Amino acid sequence: MAALAGIGSCCSTLSSTSHFRTSWLKFETRTHGGGTILGTSYRRRTLAIRAKVNFVTAEEAKELIAVDGYTVVDVRDKSQFERAHIKSCHHVPLFIANEDNDPGTIIKRTLHNNFSGLFYGLPFTKPNPEFVQSVKSQFSPQSKLLLVCQEGLRSTAAANKLEQAGFENIACITSGLQSVKPGAFDSVGSTELQNAGKAGLVTVQGKISAVLGTVLICAYLFITFFPDQAEKILQIFQTT
Repeated sequence: MAALAGIGSCCSTLSSTSHFRTSWLKFETRTHGGGTILGTSYRRRTLAIRAKVNFVTAEEAKELIAVDGYTVVDVRDKSQFERAHIKSCHHVPLFIANEDNDPGTIIKRTLHNNFSGLFYGLPFTKPNPEFVQSVKSQFSPQSKLLLVCQEGLRSTAAANKLEQAGFENIACITSGLQSVKPGAFDSVGSTELQNAGKAGLVTVQGKISAVLGTVLICAYLFITFFPDQAEKILQIFQTT
């Protein structure tokens, strides 16, 4: 029996195009340590299949849910999820609150809370070490999962983690929930899905600007049409 020629690894790629995006399946054959049969050495080969992530628009995402049976998994932090989320979705955060109390973390948290936390309402977080395991405990690798976040970055990172863990049917909304039109999905929360990322002082900045603008306009009109009264009021302030 002739010895088998040494085989390292080989791969081939097949594509299948749907009305959403082109999805790719990558077939890889890998060799592993084997043994000897009748004086001839051999090595075992296994077949690994990796499916690329499918990026879709909000309208396409609705069809994935309604027609193809995809389940929505929200990977945002707790605060954004509570402000607004798609009805009946599963919440598995990619980042969790960082409550560590080592000196370095305390300094970083203080700086964060005085800037990003104050102005944008962003929580101080750290990667969720149980993210992949939490998803695995709820879904099989063959499950059809639509991952969502606010801007599309966290869902992409989460999709990569799940893809590496063997999940085969992963989709993400391009640009996240911030690109979703009002009423596009049935939602739960105190605001619209596209506004769930807005918090902190930036949410009242527009209102403050509107009030100040109204006051300045009224003052200008008063001075223009009632100059004598305006001058008397000004003199009162100067004498006090």
